[in-house]
Amino acid sequence: MASCSMLTPPSPDRTARFADDFAKRVLLTVDTEEEFDWDAPFRRDGYGLDHVEKLARFQTFCEEIEAHPVYLVDWPITQDKRAVEIIGEAVKRGKAEVGVQLHPWVNPPFDEEVTTFNSFAGNLPSDLEAAKLTGLRNAIEDAFGTAPIVYRAGRYGLGDSTADLLKASGISIDTSVRSLFDYSAQGGPDYTHHPLTPYWIDDERTLLELPVTSVYWGVLRQLGKSLHRAQRHVPTFFAGFSKLNLLERIALTPEGVTAEEAIRGIDIALDDGLPLLVLSFHSPSLAPGHTPYCRNEGDVEQLYDWFRQVYGYLGQRAVTSATLGDVLSSVKR
Repeated sequence: MASCSMLTPPSPDRTARFADDFAKRVLLTVDTEEEFDWDAPFRRDGYGLDHVEKLARFQTFCEEIEAHPVYLVDWPITQDKRAVEIIGEAVKRGKAEVGVQLHPWVNPPFDEEVTTFNSFAGNLPSDLEAAKLTGLRNAIEDAFGTAPIVYRAGRYGLGDSTADLLKASGISIDTSVRSLFDYSAQGGPDYTHHPLTPYWIDDERTLLELPVTSVYWGVLRQLGKSLHRAQRHVPTFFAGFSKLNLLERIALTPEGVTAEEAIRGIDIALDDGLPLLVLSFHSPSLAPGHTPYCRNEGDVEQLYDWFRQVYGYLGQRAVTSATLGDVLSSVKR
């Protein structure tokens, strides 16, 4: 049994505090992964990596807008020479960082049945979760020449044992918590009541959580968590509030969220005093036809335009890009 749980909201005394000169930073995380059919059952094979060559354009673009991407790579990415070359070169130049993203269904050892429930790594037996995590962590260090210090569970699938496994693997930052989202209907975690602000997972303050940023917008935003719980029983309940501009959940991602919506979310997060914004998206969206969000070249260009607008606005709000080193050196223990 883990000594600390990542599945329950932390107590207020776990809130992370940062040095005064750190506030108003942004961290760009990229779920860097294989291509697969999002509407089909999970499978160990049959995936693609054709979009990997598009990472070069994205990295160049990030440097132009002064973004500092953190590529959270999974097993198939570590086995792809092109991905290792493109990401590794940026990492060596200090223009990007690399971390761990565990997709258990494509990550050896393959000792579990491939199911939706088992797609959340935290649902696996702890020894199997540990074996997959350790193998991936070592593969990343071998491929990129640097030991990863940040983790994201694929599908945000933390478990009771994950915290201890991360600490044993030398991981000091987790960014698996997607605040305000609930995956329990599929057998995954419920993050409805997890905070948006960074917090310590353990009493020793050696494992830091950086939740993926999502906020509520609208006149009913203070009731957002309660209303989302009601949606479990009335699926169309929340949609009605969104259409009436009474309540909207805004995730800071270019996938399914417009730049205008994201900017509203940024304003809310900053005005509420959130010290660090964590953006995210999936690398297959960099090429058409691999995700529901980028079905054609026009959609891909819109994704790039989203980043232009969002980072332009972040600059207006005096928000600067953070590195993982910035975070760890500025957090108070």
